[in-house]
Amino acid sequence: MENHGRGQIVNNTQAAYFNSLRKKCGYASNAHAITHPSLPNYIAMTSGGTQGVTDSGSPAAHRLSAANLFSQLGSGRWRTLAESMPSACYKSNSGTYVPRHNPATYFTNVASPCATQNIRLTATPSFSAPFTMIVPDQRSNTHDTSIAYGDQWLASFVPKVIKSAQYQSGRTVLFITYDEDENAGNSSNPIATLVISPRTPAGLVSSAYFTHYSLLRTTEELLGLPLLGKAKAAYSMKGPFRLG
Repeated sequence: MENHGRGQIVNNTQAAYFNSLRKKCGYASNAHAITHPSLPNYIAMTSGGTQGVTDSGSPAAHRLSAANLFSQLGSGRWRTLAESMPSACYKSNSGTYVPRHNPATYFTNVASPCATQNIRLTATPSFSAPFTMIVPDQRSNTHDTSIAYGDQWLASFVPKVIKSAQYQSGRTVLFITYDEDENAGNSSNPIATLVISPRTPAGLVSSAYFTHYSLLRTTEELLGLPLLGKAKAAYSMKGPFRLG
């Protein structure tokens, strides 16, 4: 989700569904983004560093070769489902789709699998890959709409994950996070982050200091992958949220 700080989401009646999940699932009450604007956060949460990116330029402007979660997993073991994307691994703005929220499009070392594994989000998404990244479009992610609009999108999408065979097997975790606090003047960059899994007790709250690097570390740990970059020093969410 996009561009709203923790104070704008938690206990906001426009985010009723998000807050209902916060009470039923796991909630990271002290989570923080890395920087501003959006793109460096997406690069950080998938590669362990911003890789020198300080703007939200296109994949053509930032051809990144750093190791990343997608290259670690390899062909066939990851998937990105991007809402409103015109075609697979699309690297330009188009309508309500923007590649700056779709980090796999920036990494040159996954160009080949990106063409088949970075696809449009459909009404009946598959979660069969070990790792799936969901990229809502500019309306659903609250970037160009209200918090209430994005909350309604979550209310329609999250149940699809919960009802999936992968989640019902007891071996899947769903993370929902905002990319950054739109108030660039707040250096702590507080964001709202949820952890939803069959193993996480209802209403569990962790006040530990987490960042997007924590999210990467936790994902890599759960998938049995080496830790990349700043994920090595980040605090894991695995223990606090009973993920394994």
